[in-house]
This record gives sequence, C-alpha cells and structure tokens, in this order.
Amino acid sequence: MRHPSTVLFPGEKPFPILPAVDHYAGSEKLMKKALQLQNELGPVFDITCDCEDGARAGAEREHAEMCAGIIMSTDNRFGRVAARIHDFTHDHWREDLDILIPAAGSRLPFVTVPKPRGVEDIRTQIAYLRDVEKKAGLQREIPVHVLIETFGALHDVWEIAALPGVESLDFGLMDFVSGHHGAIPGSAMKSPGQFEHPLVTRAKCEISTAALANGVVPTHNVTTELKDLDVIRHDARRARNEFGFLRMWSIHPNQIMPIVEAMRPDFSEVELGTAILLKAQDSDWGPISHEGLLHDRASYRYYWELLARADATGMTLPAEAKQRFFA
Repeated sequence: MRHPSTVLFPGEKPFPILPAVDHYAGSEKLMKKALQLQNELGPVFDITCDCEDGARAGAEREHAEMCAGIIMSTDNRFGRVAARIHDFTHDHWREDLDILIPAAGSRLPFVTVPKPRGVEDIRTQIAYLRDVEKKAGLQREIPVHVLIETFGALHDVWEIAALPGVESLDFGLMDFVSGHHGAIPGSAMKSPGQFEHPLVTRAKCEISTAALANGVVPTHNVTTELKDLDVIRHDARRARNEFGFLRMWSIHPNQIMPIVEAMRPDFSEVELGTAILLKAQDSDWGPISHEGLLHDRASYRYYWELLARADATGMTLPAEAKQRFFA
C-alpha cells in the first residue's frame, strides 16, 4: 500500500511538520536541563541553543563552540537541537556559522537567523551558510528559520518566505514593539494586548499568511507568563486558532507542555481523519465515500497533515494509523 507522503504531494514541496514548540536556552546549564526534559517527554519540542542573546560580549566563539558540543552530545537523542546565530549587523554571525557547521552541521535540524532588515540580509546569510556547508563537506542543506521583528522584514515577508531553504517564519514580538518608538504601548508585549493591538495583529496575520502560502511554518512569539499554565495554554490556543500559527516559542520549561497541548489537533478530527485515510489507502487513493460524504485528494491532504501534526505533538493515535503511517 502506498504511503500518503509519497502519493498526495507529487512534484510539490511537502509542508514541514515540526514539533509544536521551539524552546530557547541561552546557557549550558539550561540547554542540558532542556535536553533532559526532551529525553523524558520525547521529541514533542525543539531546543534552540541561543548564540545571540546567550553569549557574553567577547565570548562569542566560546559560546558557539559550547553550543556545537551540546548539539553533538550523546544526550541529543532525537537530533532536534538547533542554534540561533547573531544578526546580520553583528560582526560575529559569519563566525557563528564557521564554528557550528563544520562541528555540528550533520545534526543541526535548522539555523535561526534574527533581525533581518529585509530580504537581502537573508539572501546573503543563506548564501554564506550554503558555502560553509559545501566547504564542510555536508551532503544536506540545513533549513533556515527567520525571525521577523523589523519594519523591513515585515515589508519583505512574502519574499523572505519564498526563499529556498526557509522552513519557518518566527515572529519577534518584543523587538517589533520596541521598534515602534513608543507608538505601540508596552501592554502589547503581553496578553491580551498582543492579540488586540491593530499594528501587532496585522503583523501576525501577514507573517502567518505569507508563511502558509509559501509552504513555510508560522511560529508564534513567546508568552511572558511563566507560572500560570492556563494563561500559557490560552495564549497558545489564541495563536493557533485565531492567527493560524502552528508552532510557538517557549523560554521556560513550564511553558512547553501547555503549548504542546494547545497546538494539538482535536482528537475527534484525528479519529475521522484516520478512518478516511485508511479507507483511501485501501482504495489506492482514489475517491471514496465516508459517512455519506465524498472525499478525494483535497481532503486526504488535509487529514494527512492533521495526523502528522498530531503525531508530532505526541498525541496517542489510533493503533492502525500509527502502524500504517508512522511505524
């Protein structure tokens, strides 16, 4: 029987299925703590080692080397530990890549690039990344995640999303609000303001739409709430249901599982999708009738991506779906 991933998207770029959380850690202690949690929970969240805000001034090289060591460590069981480099205006962004790619490029799931001023910054950085990969003898191209947090990047967001190699567009709320010179109040950096201020909601809608239209994952900014799990879960649910974000940052271990839970598909839809996909596979992906309704490749695509996202969030899938599609 043919697998949906090989049948439903012929000749197209498959939509990336990423863990629902991108967890940021800046110090060696926090990176190791996050790895321990990832090993307990499974690969339901990514870890990003932060070479930008995590490195002390003057210690950028040592910090990047430490991050490479974490990525290559035996504790990294799932290969879902990434790195954020310095921004284009910083003297060290090239050296970040010069250190990370030869040492850890074989295991890097992605590289995150912050604060581009526009599409040309990203073009230059991706071109340099590809050159470093080639010199390091890598047989793969590492995906790039782009932080949209400036006026210029938001203006060019559709062009950025269309660049080859871009896998995720991440919204940088704090820097975006700060860049408005007080025109947006500080209350828009947290909830409920971040979901209500027109300039912020406009940016979120534009980023999410550009990402989805170009086969790229939209990733929501972090919530500032660290302790109240209901608030964290509610923020993630609003990001998912109202703005179309499929993934979200976390900066504290408390935030990880509430975000994962909020990003999970509805289980009743998962059950329906399972029934439809099993019947479709038995019919070699031709049109079928299920509960009196016609289904074809359009609905098969929807339900296949739904099941793949459910699996990526650690949801317990119906046994036959797990056996046929994810074994």
